[in-house]
Amino acid sequence: MALVLLIAVLLLALGLILGVPRKVIIAVLAVLILSILLIQLTLPEGNGLRQATGGSIQAWLILLGGLVLVALYALVIAALKRRVPEPDTTTPQGPFSADELQRYARHIVLREIGGSGQQRLKSARVLVIGAGGLGSPLLMYLAAAGVGTIGIIDDDVVSLSNLQRQILHSVDRIGMAKVFSAEQGLKAINPNTAVQAYNRRLDEENAETLFAEFDMVLDGTDNFTTRQLVNKTAVAQGLPLIAAAISQWEGQISLYHPKSGTPCYACIFPQAPADGLAPSCAEAGVMGALPGVMGSMMAVEAIKAITGAGQGLRGEMLIYDALYGESRKLKIVRRADCHVCGAGDRAGAGK
Repeated sequence: MALVLLIAVLLLALGLILGVPRKVIIAVLAVLILSILLIQLTLPEGNGLRQATGGSIQAWLILLGGLVLVALYALVIAALKRRVPEPDTTTPQGPFSADELQRYARHIVLREIGGSGQQRLKSARVLVIGAGGLGSPLLMYLAAAGVGTIGIIDDDVVSLSNLQRQILHSVDRIGMAKVFSAEQGLKAINPNTAVQAYNRRLDEENAETLFAEFDMVLDGTDNFTTRQLVNKTAVAQGLPLIAAAISQWEGQISLYHPKSGTPCYACIFPQAPADGLAPSCAEAGVMGALPGVMGSMMAVEAIKAITGAGQGLRGEMLIYDALYGESRKLKIVRRADCHVCGAGDRAGAGK
C-alpha cells in the first residue's frame, strides 16, 4: 500500500511540475485508485499483485472515504467563495488620500465593502429628492459614507416645525432654503463629497434632464404626485429607485428597478389614495425619530446597491412599526399591466 501511495504522490508532483491541468491529474489518480479497488475485489487472497497493493480492500475504502470528505469540503468552500462579489480593481477617481483612508477605514475593513466598494461609493452619483425628514438622515449618512456626488432637489425652506425630526437643519438656518442648509451641513460632515443643490421643485420640465446626471435616485418626498413623477422618470432612464414613506409611527421602504426585473413604484401604488386615506405628516403627525430610522435604512440600501454588498430590497417591501417595535417584509411583484413599466417592458428596459 505504501508503494502505491508513493507512486500516487510522484504522479501528483510530476503533474504539478509539468503544468498538467488539474482535471487530468485528478483523472489519472482516480484511474489508479479504481484499478487497485478492482484488483482487491477480483483477485484471490494471497495473490502477489493483491499483496503488493495492500492485501485488503478495507484500508483503501477508508482512504477513499477520506478523499471524498476532503473533496466535498473543497466544493463547499468554492461555492461560498463564488457568493462573494469579485473585487473591482479599477480606481475611477484615483487613489484615496490619507484623510480618506482614515475616514473610511471602518468600511474598508468590511469584507463586503473593502477598498473596491469604497471606490464605487466615491465614483457614485446619487440624487436625493427632498431634504426633509427622510432626506436629512439619508443625506448625512451618504456623505459620511463617502458617496462622491450627491444631488439634492427641494424648493422648501427651513422652519421651526421641521426641527423636531429634520436633524440636518438647525435653528440658525430657519428661513434658509433647505438645499443650501443641507449643503452646508454635508460639507461639515465630509468635505470630500461634491454636493449639487437644486433649489427648485421637481416637475415634468426639469425631471428628465436632472435625472440624466445621476446613476441612482432616492425619493424622500411626502406627496403622491411627486412620487409618481420620480418613478416614471427613473423607469424611463433605467435608474434604480429607493423610495420610503412614513406616517405617524410606521414606515415602508423598497428598491424599485424594473430594468433588473423588479416592480416599479406604480406596480404597487398605481393610483393616488383617496382623500383622507394617506394624510401628510402635517395632518396626521409623525414621531420625530421615525424619519431617522427610515432615512438611515434608505442610506443602507443605497450603500448596498452601490457596493454590491448583501441582498437589497429588490422585489420586497420592508414595513417598520415603531410603536410596537415590529418589522415585516412583503413580497412585491411586477405587474404586466402597469401603466409605467408594463407593456412588454417597453419603459422598464430604459429604452
